[in-house]
Amino acid sequence: MSAVTIHPFLRLSGLEPLVLRPLTNFVNVGERTNVTGSKKFARLIRENQYEEALSVARQQVENGAQILDVNMDDALLDGEKAMQTYLNLLQSEPDIAKIPIMIDSSKFSIIEAGLKCVQGKCIVNSISLKEGEEKFIDQAIICKSYGAAVIVMAFDEAGQADTVRRKVDISHRAYKILTEQVGYDPQDIIFDLNIFAIATGIEEHNNYAVDFIEAIKEVKKLMPLTRISGGVSNISFSFRGNEPVREAMHSVFLYYAIKAGMDMGIVNAGQLVVYDEIEPQLRQLCEEVILNQNPDATDKLLAFAETVKAKGKTEVKDEAWRRGTVEERLKHALVNGITEYIDSDTEEARLKYPRPLDVIEGPLMAGMDVVGDLFGSGKMFLPQVVKSARVMKKSVAVLTPFIELEKEERKKAAGSDAVESSSAAKILLATVKGDVHDIGKNIVGVVLGCNGYDIIDLGVMVPADKILETAKREKVSIIGLSGLITPSLDEMVHVAREMKRQDFEVPLLIGGATTSRMHTAVKIAPEFEKGVVHVLDASRSVTVAGSLLSAEQKPEFLRGIKEEYKKLKEDFANKKTVKQYLPFGGAQENKVKIDWAGFKPVTPSFIGTKTFDGYDLADIARYIDWGPFFITWELHGKFPAILQDATVGVEATRLFNDANALLKQIVDEKWLKPRAVIGFWPANSDGKDSITVEHDNGPVRLEFLRQQIKKAANQPNISLSDFVAPQTTGKKDHLGAFIVSIEGIEPHLKRFEAAHDDYNKIMLQALADRMAEAFTELLHERVRKEFWGYAKDEHLDNDKLIREEYLGIRPAPGYPACPDHTEKLKLFAMLDATKQTGTILTESLAMYPASSVSGWYFANPESKYFGVGKIEKDQVIDYASRKGMPLEEVEKWLRPVLEYDV
Repeated sequence: MSAVTIHPFLRLSGLEPLVLRPLTNFVNVGERTNVTGSKKFARLIRENQYEEALSVARQQVENGAQILDVNMDDALLDGEKAMQTYLNLLQSEPDIAKIPIMIDSSKFSIIEAGLKCVQGKCIVNSISLKEGEEKFIDQAIICKSYGAAVIVMAFDEAGQADTVRRKVDISHRAYKILTEQVGYDPQDIIFDLNIFAIATGIEEHNNYAVDFIEAIKEVKKLMPLTRISGGVSNISFSFRGNEPVREAMHSVFLYYAIKAGMDMGIVNAGQLVVYDEIEPQLRQLCEEVILNQNPDATDKLLAFAETVKAKGKTEVKDEAWRRGTVEERLKHALVNGITEYIDSDTEEARLKYPRPLDVIEGPLMAGMDVVGDLFGSGKMFLPQVVKSARVMKKSVAVLTPFIELEKEERKKAAGSDAVESSSAAKILLATVKGDVHDIGKNIVGVVLGCNGYDIIDLGVMVPADKILETAKREKVSIIGLSGLITPSLDEMVHVAREMKRQDFEVPLLIGGATTSRMHTAVKIAPEFEKGVVHVLDASRSVTVAGSLLSAEQKPEFLRGIKEEYKKLKEDFANKKTVKQYLPFGGAQENKVKIDWAGFKPVTPSFIGTKTFDGYDLADIARYIDWGPFFITWELHGKFPAILQDATVGVEATRLFNDANALLKQIVDEKWLKPRAVIGFWPANSDGKDSITVEHDNGPVRLEFLRQQIKKAANQPNISLSDFVAPQTTGKKDHLGAFIVSIEGIEPHLKRFEAAHDDYNKIMLQALADRMAEAFTELLHERVRKEFWGYAKDEHLDNDKLIREEYLGIRPAPGYPACPDHTEKLKLFAMLDATKQTGTILTESLAMYPASSVSGWYFANPESKYFGVGKIEKDQVIDYASRKGMPLEEVEKWLRPVLEYDV
């Protein structure tokens, strides 16, 4: 009996097998069952019309798709649920389910949800080295366990590969990991070498297609059994709206890519034109652009594109427009990208208008409005917008000297700089953390820059703290966020929330391929009240920026936006409940009832302070509470149950493994230095809301706030002062205080930043915070059992410590039980904290190092954690009087807990 030879081919299947042999033609992956690639499909999914959405898949199969790409990455969808629902329905349709499925998502949790639903052998699209090798390996193991082939993006810790060398190097690195460590067969590995848009009007993009094609050849030589795929429609993104040109570009690109070794691609199977049937001139122009054969290729294709879209109507050069008004001529020049007459026309307009700035805010802005409308409706393409911006730049250059001269004259007349100039406004642009796509942002920068704005472009993968720090430092007038992948939307919400927390006044612009007006209205705008505006297209940013920076236009513009967004989010609006509050005197009378007669205070083992300069990191790590760590990464659930969670369990496990690997390195190599100081002193309350501490340097009076909301019968209105024996009892009680910090993080953060490793940078910051809290927990345990010794027989494991099953509490100034940060000044003085630990307070009373914790120690067995909640003005007046501070200053610090408007 002869042996059977099984050749190493990529073998996929739905109900029917699909084997990719050496002579297999190019495999079409249908793209229309993708919420980001088909408006119709996205609408059907959002409206829960899943049955009708199956018709989109059926049409793709009928049009020749051999694999079906399914993507549910939409910010307003429950991606996991949508993926499972659709795939389960699809599997019951034999005429669709016969072909293999490509499960496509930028969120691995959605991919895993899909893997649980498909039959046969599918493809996962995609995994990458973006977040490091450990996460890559973990995801690959899961894909392999489901028997799936896997697409690997040419994407590593430093970002997406855009050169031949980077594409090949990243792919080879991933290949070695998958084959040598995970056990993948080479034929089950598919590389996506990143197809980027060309003919955008930006020179750096011109060679992207050539780089992709050359990379295919090298990857095939180096790893011959692997396959090559890519999103073909990306190549023609700059010509969206002109389908004849896009189809021609796709066919020409595939002609050369397939010859180089490309095996499959995500395309609209029903809209591929035969290469030989492309109109010869269009085919030649597409080849020149795709192969980057001459510097004028984009301009030539752009000019021809207009004739194709007009179905043969040739544009005749006509100088009749020169007979129009100067406003009409400027608009025509902007729309058509004509610079030939712009100097003279601008000078004519300058002489006509009272001020040179009026030319920018008048006819030039009106022209850009037209450009924005045309671009937004698909009647204008990216290269044209760039040309329009260049016209604008030339015009502004003519006007700038006159604007500066006018500014100087007004300075002399007014004695100060009284001129408001659009050219002086700074606009910060950034692609948010985790995202490397920036073409839209670049175009926005070009357009706004040519309108005289000072553009600060922070680039890609920018974390929220850097965006806001730079915005403050540079005193920007607008912040603009961009993102393409769906997770970027979550990061935009975070930035808006941080802008509110940090009291930003500048408006926020939202843009990018996956952003939408609806998501902005529902998710982002509610987080920041000072103005959030979704910008549909790059050129529209000019109009929006102009409206936001005009003192006359801004109020009405924002009113209109807020009304529009209010209507969009009305289904999400929360109804505010009506609460009742006690007069402050009544709240004080309803304090915690403690049997002080039977109370026996425990005297600490020492009075004064004790410092800890360095501590074993391994000992501290045992006290880590992992719950808040996952919240930092926006994964919600209790630890360790979150690791098994049906929705986020896989991601949580990967994150946990990554964190522990880094934590081991931190501990083994002693990256961080823990420092702390604790102290105990005799103390008594006044029976109300003040505690007097007998400090070595004299008495210190601490002030606390009290719950004021009306409670149910027998429920007290609590203040921390209730837990210290009143002076009238004649019993000497005590109060403790502490400050803990983790030093030494900065050089490691800089090293990660230099390596473009945001993942580990954020991981390190999160772990440092957790270590600070863990050190706090460790010291609190020693306080209870040793230093104060009021619970010497305590035996609690870490879970019980996390559940706070111990006696006594350690509330922190600025947090719910004592929300006034200014009391932190007294705490620092009592502990001589800066001298003892190096920890300092900023102007806003934040602690530095950032991974620091401070608070009070209360030993009373009746003490418990609580939140003061909202308070009324009568208590605030009393509190300000006790502190000897102006009411206005107290209200500023207590604003988050005030029940009334200041």
